[in-house]
Amino acid sequence: MMSRFRFIPVALALVLLILGHGGAVLAKVRVPQTQGELVLSFAPVAKKAMPAVVNVYARKVVRVRRRVPLLFDDPIFREFFGDDLLFGRPLERVRNSLGSGVIVTPDGYIVTNNHVIADADDIRVVLSDRREFPARVVARDERTDLAFLKIEADQPLPYLKIGDSDALEVGDIVLAIGNPFGVGQTVTQGIVSATARTGVGRNRYQLFIQTDAAINPGNSGGALVNMKGELVGINTMIFSRSGGSNGIGFAIPSNLVRTLLDGIRSKGRIVRPWAGVHLQAVTPDIAESLGLKRPAGALVVRLHPLSPLKRAGLRRGDVIIAVDGHEIGDVREFGYRFGAGRIGSRARITYLRGERRRMATVERMAPPEVPPRNEVLIRGRNIFAGLRVANLSPAVIAELGISPGRRQGVVVTDVVGGPAQRAGFRRGDVILEVNGIEVDSVRTFRRLLASGERIWEVAVVRGNRVLRLQR
Repeated sequence: MMSRFRFIPVALALVLLILGHGGAVLAKVRVPQTQGELVLSFAPVAKKAMPAVVNVYARKVVRVRRRVPLLFDDPIFREFFGDDLLFGRPLERVRNSLGSGVIVTPDGYIVTNNHVIADADDIRVVLSDRREFPARVVARDERTDLAFLKIEADQPLPYLKIGDSDALEVGDIVLAIGNPFGVGQTVTQGIVSATARTGVGRNRYQLFIQTDAAINPGNSGGALVNMKGELVGINTMIFSRSGGSNGIGFAIPSNLVRTLLDGIRSKGRIVRPWAGVHLQAVTPDIAESLGLKRPAGALVVRLHPLSPLKRAGLRRGDVIIAVDGHEIGDVREFGYRFGAGRIGSRARITYLRGERRRMATVERMAPPEVPPRNEVLIRGRNIFAGLRVANLSPAVIAELGISPGRRQGVVVTDVVGGPAQRAGFRRGDVILEVNGIEVDSVRTFRRLLASGERIWEVAVVRGNRVLRLQR
């Protein structure tokens, strides 16, 4: 019985302590007195951001061939009679796509996803107040899946200030604003699930912000907003088996948007900082061979002679582990961290050489046009007629998005029709050889075409493949 009441004096002492000396503590905890204290609302942030988020309607006219008996689709019939006689004029059908966009300047620059407006013949933008404007494409970039539109208005437009996406932390509250399924402007709320997702998108040049805010079809190109009402990301895609939101959405960081917008406004086109380096992921085997504690960073495999990293002292075999204080886990992270800075700014590169940790300051520069592109349109009676070709340079490689390690050959910058189009050449093809002779410049290429050959054997690089054509 005595043990049952052993702690009563202690309990009484605690009660007296709270009543006598803990009044200040209890005073801090009180029942909410007003409606504002009772209800937590994101309405102020939403009201600030929603007028700058727009609906983007893209329209494309596609030509569809009429269905005919299988016999008439034979290549011999088509060659002899021609497509127009066999099939009649192609039918024209209109394809519409719907997405979202964000006004980022008061004079009407809008950022959206490239896949929203890709190949569109007509683009219209509808604001939250129902005003409608025709839009023109100022710049588009398949590699980052970003596109920039411009609309003209009589007065300054509502816009979102571009915030610092690097300031986001896992757990921060964010809002996603867009037009899902075309139902109208919608706001959803969530948190930042991750800040540096790689290898999950359409491209290999950036990191993604992951969020559990509901993102659905139609949200593409919409705004991801922080609690200050600043743009911190452009919603671009979801992971879903059903097509609806499963709480795994991805946004392109706003710092990359700012860099591309700066280049567009100053130079009229997208210009990214050029590193001039070929990197390789550090695998466990590579880490072990280099004496590293863990497989992280980006291994320098090759440096362009004009690379700013080479000028700063880096060399083959170095392992880049951080850019501007941000740890580099793989090659994609380096591409984003270095490429998200402004042209002319300086990056602090931390790297390992052997077991020694080193630092270098590297200027972010535009890709140089060395050698000069010397772009020409090929004419004459040969399979190349209709090609526009140029010398390879870092600037041309960056514009066309071809492999940065490619230095040999001439590149196809456009196919305007003629025999070249019928032969199947495409923009971005790199012509390596013609009739067994190496092509090292536009000048050499034109000299080979002047030989008057009737049979052409051509080696072409397309993507990661080498194709050999004979005509």
